[in-house]
Amino acid sequence: MSSQEEEATQEGQSDSDVDYDYLESLVSEHVTGRESHVNAEAFRIDAYSVQDVLSTLKEEAGFDHLSVVTAQEYEDRFESIYHLKKFDDPTQELSIVVPTPREEPVHQSAAPVFTTADWHEREAYDLVGIEYEGHPDLRRILLPETWQGHPLRLDYNQDKPQIVTFEQHENPLEESLRDMENEGDRDTMFLNVGPHHPATHGVLHVKTVLDGEQIADLDPDIGYLHRCEEQMCQNGTYRHQIMPYPDRWDYAPSGLANEWSYARAIEDLEGIEVPEYAQVIRTMGAEMTRIASHMLAVATFGLDIIGDFSAVFMYAMRDREIVQDLLEDLTGQRMMFNYFRLGGVVWDLPEPRDVYFDNIRDFLEDLPERIDEYHSLLTQNELFQMRTVDTGYISPEAAKDYGTTGPVLRASGVDYDLRRDDPYGYYDKLDWDVRTREEGDNLARLLVRMDEVEESAKIIEQCVDLLEDWPEDDREIQANVPRSLKPEPGAEIYRSVEAPKGELGIYMRSDGTDKPARFKIRGPSFNNLHALERMSEGELIPDLIATLGSLDIILAEVDR
Repeated sequence: MSSQEEEATQEGQSDSDVDYDYLESLVSEHVTGRESHVNAEAFRIDAYSVQDVLSTLKEEAGFDHLSVVTAQEYEDRFESIYHLKKFDDPTQELSIVVPTPREEPVHQSAAPVFTTADWHEREAYDLVGIEYEGHPDLRRILLPETWQGHPLRLDYNQDKPQIVTFEQHENPLEESLRDMENEGDRDTMFLNVGPHHPATHGVLHVKTVLDGEQIADLDPDIGYLHRCEEQMCQNGTYRHQIMPYPDRWDYAPSGLANEWSYARAIEDLEGIEVPEYAQVIRTMGAEMTRIASHMLAVATFGLDIIGDFSAVFMYAMRDREIVQDLLEDLTGQRMMFNYFRLGGVVWDLPEPRDVYFDNIRDFLEDLPERIDEYHSLLTQNELFQMRTVDTGYISPEAAKDYGTTGPVLRASGVDYDLRRDDPYGYYDKLDWDVRTREEGDNLARLLVRMDEVEESAKIIEQCVDLLEDWPEDDREIQANVPRSLKPEPGAEIYRSVEAPKGELGIYMRSDGTDKPARFKIRGPSFNNLHALERMSEGELIPDLIATLGSLDIILAEVDR
């Protein structure tokens, strides 16, 4: 174990309550080695025991949350890393590492155990070239099927020209339904929804098969906005050049939460302790972005359902603009904040402080009345209820199996929130509640976001009270961070935060330089969008539009 890992363990960053020896005994016949990552222990297993190992850990040890799958290439091998957590206690973590030889990067798929792995393994196959035996649908997910090569491989020729041929869309149910159609029992039609923005909240192409008026099959086709964010972070230095990128993942806006995900990962990797005063500022700013994000979700969702731009959309945008003004005063920017720094924040609160605090309190004072307006406009609207009640349903078990997080998961009754369950910042010292709903439908997802606006207001108010009384000589905004950071070679970490849309995680591996050897982003929109297929089966096209809107996805975060 490296010195950073030892320090992290001593400071409680790696959960000491996990009995890794017991976990290893459950799957000992498949374990070929053991590693110590900063956040958790990792077991190396053989290539064709993936399903046995994950099934055992899920059913007998309670590791029911597959956060993300990370694929990477070394000089002598390929690796897939399955980052496991528990929904009941996400501080209990375990990584399963599956190495494969460079000559034949093939191993068993985890998709039969965790549906989450379906899309993540497709991405790993697409970009890194690892093949997953037993995967239900192993094909490219971000790049066209005709693409040659795998862009994240060390030997990939970036200058190689690509010819993307035109392929006519085919009904994916054509073969299985041909006999029925000949007999006149089924009448299916293939329908493209998107990728034009007004239909799909971004450049998303939903391949839909209709059986009469009901959705018989659905395939979200992503990748139109592939942005190479992970590669750009791998080309940037830890200390200065990575932090401007997170604002651009979910730009609408989850910026400060995005920045926090990277800051938490590198700060834990390097043992950087953030001053308490800066933690309070971070917490206040992150909750402002949560309100701004949820206001946009309410505005666009109302526009999707009712189609009334002025009454619904502009009401929410009006309140979002107030939060944007507060964030602009704090950070100097309106969208791409770049306010967090490793070890703290870039500068203190705007002056005069009392005026800034008064502006925040004025907004918080008016917020309950504004939320009542949304209920009058939306949740009490009969048309809105017809389109959202009992549509887009997903059960708690299915929501967890797909790896959904944030309001999408909590709307299905799963009480999971990293701010409370894996606390960071100042959240564990404040009085607030995690809000859930039991219905699991489109309306429940909207209501959870509106409930969370109320909780964010409570958090912000407490932060303002603390900051207002903070001694002037103790307002330390940054820790003393070295000019250049070079974590020990081989150090690995996965850290996540509760962004407005759900769990936003970062995996990093160091090669001893001032740039990460691997930088993997776990965007919540990616997993939440994957669940659209489960939510929409058997529904109508209008229900699909409502369900997609209820997910509150940002394609820039899906495609990364």
